[in-house]
Amino acid sequence: MQLICETPLLEAYLAEQAYVDYAHPLIQETLNSLCLAECSELERIKKTYEFVRDEVHHSMDVQGVRVTCAASEVLRYREGLCYAKSHLLAALLRAQGISTGFCYQRLLLGSTPAEGYVLHGLNAVYLATERRWIRLDARGNKPGIAACFSLDEEHLAYVVQLALGEIDYPTIYVQPHPIVIQALQVQCDCADLPLPASLPDNVAYVQK
Repeated sequence: MQLICETPLLEAYLAEQAYVDYAHPLIQETLNSLCLAECSELERIKKTYEFVRDEVHHSMDVQGVRVTCAASEVLRYREGLCYAKSHLLAALLRAQGISTGFCYQRLLLGSTPAEGYVLHGLNAVYLATERRWIRLDARGNKPGIAACFSLDEEHLAYVVQLALGEIDYPTIYVQPHPIVIQALQVQCDCADLPLPASLPDNVAYVQK
């Protein structure tokens, strides 16, 4: 799939934001603990990605009730939904001067279109040495999901089934999409959180 940048300015994908708060001491301490200073760009991206994928739990996998959103919050509690984990990965990479954006997919909520859809969040990362973007999915692996860092082909958490109405949105967003932030600000347990089902305007919400 041909990815489409929201802006051609790579520096826009380095900005610190309210939910990508990479100046936070916890973000900086974590980067220091990962010992990335002597690594190549690709090694830094891979190690950072695998840290978020493996060391931060997906809330649904651990039956978590806490809803996290800002990168520092996700790191503090070591859990979050896919969107929140994408905020953390962006913060950790942007803090290293690596341009990182946000991507989304519309996926089946169940096994058929009749059960509805849910929006899934992941990242796009710019490889300066390769002069191209790749998508990385830090959702977290489990039986049936085996996302990994790869330069040859994408290994995301989910393969979109176009025939069933699923969508791979091609845009690389500079900031987390507003409907995602809106959903994560709802004050309720994670299990009851109404998640967005699609992008962009007439978005529906579903319980998952």
